[in-house]
Amino acid sequence: MRIVRTDQFPLPLPEGHRFPAEKYRLLYEAVAEAAGAVFVEAPRAGNDELGCAHTAEYLHKLETGSLSRAEERAIGLPWSVALVERSRRSTGATIAACRAALEDGIAASLAGGTHHAYAERGSGFCVFNDSAVALRLLQRERAIRRALVIDLDVHQGNGTAAILAGDPALYTFSMHGAGNFPFQKEVSDHDVELPDGCGDDAYLDRLAHELPSLFAASWPDLVIYLSGADAYQGDRLGRLALSRAGLAERDAMVLDSCNRYGVPVAVTMGGGYAVPITDTVAIHAATIAAALARAR
Repeated sequence: MRIVRTDQFPLPLPEGHRFPAEKYRLLYEAVAEAAGAVFVEAPRAGNDELGCAHTAEYLHKLETGSLSRAEERAIGLPWSVALVERSRRSTGATIAACRAALEDGIAASLAGGTHHAYAERGSGFCVFNDSAVALRLLQRERAIRRALVIDLDVHQGNGTAAILAGDPALYTFSMHGAGNFPFQKEVSDHDVELPDGCGDDAYLDRLAHELPSLFAASWPDLVIYLSGADAYQGDRLGRLALSRAGLAERDAMVLDSCNRYGVPVAVTMGGGYAVPITDTVAIHAATIAAALARAR
């Protein structure tokens, strides 16, 4: 199984910044010796690719470092040339994982899931919306006609919902915490909001109920699965209460559904903010292991 990595492209942040940039290096180290893994360096997404989902004005601001202070604060990461390069690589990683999934049935990126970015602005640690860029690009190339985004990050995929709204061929599903960021939600094709403290049983019962109808509604040629480690009970930004075993069962449900319906799947990591960060890394690594176990 091809796994696209981005850890070679650092994300420099001030001391004490709450975004755990080190998790990408730690995740690669955790899975580097996994049987069956074929690691690929993330390609760089250029403006032609990014322009499938982002405005030319926004791309210009990022290229020239001319974001306003408010725009930079909304992203939550200080602008730098390295930030833009890293974000281009993270988006390129999702594009590459989607291409590999279409060829092989399953693939993964060790980054991605930057689902809060809008066409004209970034938000919530997200500079570019990797899923929207990848799907619009593959549509343009006629590599896919229809796709399904299964977003199980604990936060709603608001940017993805907004960018892909109005395109019935690209179906967005987000199952997330009702009381968590973003506090002004967008409308996905299908949203499920969960109360604070939702645990394994309630979460997994709801997901099992939803999955068949998602495939029936979308008839996808490709699934992007934003796995997310932040529904974990120990996540400081999550507010849900899933155990690591529950998260592993969640992954199995999604990946087995893709297999059952014969749909290629590209797995991206999404968020994760546990303390210690090694808990987040272990959850992401378990997602990669689950994908490897289903690779043909």
